[in-house]
Amino acid sequence: MNIVVREATNADAQLIADLTRAAWAGKVAASSSGHHETAQQVEEQLRHGGGFLLLIDDIPAGSLRWMPLDSDPAIWKISRMGVLPAYRGSHVSQHLLEAIIHHGLSCQAEELRLAVRRDQRKLLDFYAAFEFELAEELEYSHANPAEPAPMVMRRLLRY
Repeated sequence: MNIVVREATNADAQLIADLTRAAWAGKVAASSSGHHETAQQVEEQLRHGGGFLLLIDDIPAGSLRWMPLDSDPAIWKISRMGVLPAYRGSHVSQHLLEAIIHHGLSCQAEELRLAVRRDQRKLLDFYAAFEFELAEELEYSHANPAEPAPMVMRRLLRY
């Protein structure tokens, strides 16, 4: 299995929107906005932050995006991480997380944050293995008011 993670470009926007919807189908609650992802939304996020594509044997298999916080550009918010069902269970998502951690370090980001939906608690242990810690004092800024607020995790990159 040849695994490559590469930085996304605006030309990848439609592919990333399609990957997000396909990766989240049947996995993330239907009320999540990720199920309605558009290329325009992806382009906007890529323009203000960035993203990575996961390729397995040259086939797009997953993606993630990040954006700096408006209030502090040294803090990056990771969003929309997903891997297609055919590639789950083989630990390939770790390559996406490792890519954003290394990218954050090389760009002098100070902290990475992500949100975990309350119905996806098993992800807490996965992210903890990459030194993310639950940050109960932080609130997710884009929470759906009709649902329980997600749990925010953080990883400090500068000690």
